[in-house]
Order: sequence, then structure tokens, then C-alpha cells
Amino acid sequence: MALSKEPKYKLYYSIGEVAEMLGVNDTLLRFWEREFPQISPKKGGRGVRQYTKDDIETIKVIYNLVKVRGLRIEAAREALRKNKEGEVQSAEVIDRLRSIRSELVELKAALGDLE
Repeated sequence: MALSKEPKYKLYYSIGEVAEMLGVNDTLLRFWEREFPQISPKKGGRGVRQYTKDDIETIKVIYNLVKVRGLRIEAAREALRKNKEGEVQSAEVIDRLRSIRSELVELKAALGDLE
């Protein structure tokens, strides 16, 4: 999940922007929207989806449940319904650990160049 691409200070994000942030395609986001009632982007005049930061956080949790943990849709839906706050915290920890790992890999490469 390449979260560093997330634009700052926007109120709404297009489906393409959200898909790029997460490294998934638009079709998957539309599918998850049908499967998870927690995802409810606003729709503009021509049905253009407008995702808020809260929508994106929910999608990140779903991504973690389905793609990282490997849960089936029904199990992910149930986990999200039962313990959304715990799942959000878990997803945030995983995102932070990935970021730290990336920084450590870059640091190791930089130190290796000094030798």
C-alpha cells in the first residue's frame, strides 16, 4: 500500500486517486463499495465518486483485512462490523510499520554506499 502518494489538504478524492494510493484498481473499489456498506462516497452530478478521508480510512481497513490478512469478504465484513475501531488501529500500526521498514531499507542502502 503506497500511502505516501496521498495528496495533502483535499476534501475529496476521485476513485482513481484512491486506487493509486492503495495500489488497487477502480473495479476493486467499486466491488468493495457494493460489499461493504461502510464505504459510501458522495456521488457528483454524473455519478462521479468523491471519497473523503474517512472513506479512505475505511477502505484501508478493508484492504488490510482482505489483502493483507487474507480474509474472505464475509469474514472481513463481520470483523469490520464487530470491531471497527480495533481494526482501524491495527491498520494504522501496519501502515506505520511499513513506513518504518521502508525508511530502514533506505538507510541500510545509504550506509552500504559509504563502505
